[in-house]
Amino acid sequence: MRIREWKDILEDVTERDVEPEDWRAVAGDRSGGVGEDMYLAHPAAGVFFLKTYAKNPFEVRGVGTRVARSLDDEIGSFLPQQDEGGRFAVQSPPEDEDQAETVGKRLETVLETHADAPTRPQDLFDDVMEALESPAFGPMAYDQYDRPDELEGLSEQFEEADDLLNAELDDLIETDEVDRGFM
Repeated sequence: MRIREWKDILEDVTERDVEPEDWRAVAGDRSGGVGEDMYLAHPAAGVFFLKTYAKNPFEVRGVGTRVARSLDDEIGSFLPQQDEGGRFAVQSPPEDEDQAETVGKRLETVLETHADAPTRPQDLFDDVMEALESPAFGPMAYDQYDRPDELEGLSEQFEEADDLLNAELDDLIETDEVDRGFM
């Protein structure tokens, strides 16, 4: 298991050549300290695990790793289905001004279309993510004040990775001389 900076893990996620809308996520408070835990999973890309904390209002620090190469039924049972929970997306900025303009025009068309027709919030979200060319988006189980039960289940499944990432994140927090996250 290779532990890396959390941004490198997200870069891995965005560079995967998989169906963007098939990603699923679970996130919530870290069980033993400052920060949050997050699992990102895709049937063809595997399962990624991140631990982060807010060093200050402008800087998030963290670590992560890929914990599974594939998504089996047991692990999948802890992840939300397509029409469940909230939504999440991982974005990459436009490469240049031309791409930004193209994406902006597509987004404008999507919003005009949804304004004129009855639609579900999930459908609007999916269409916006496609217009923005989001490399990863989908349903998410998230609790900003606690840990969802699904997060506990995944932590038990990947107990060794959880312990290693906790140690790495604790080292970061100590190095940063922060004894609590920014609130």
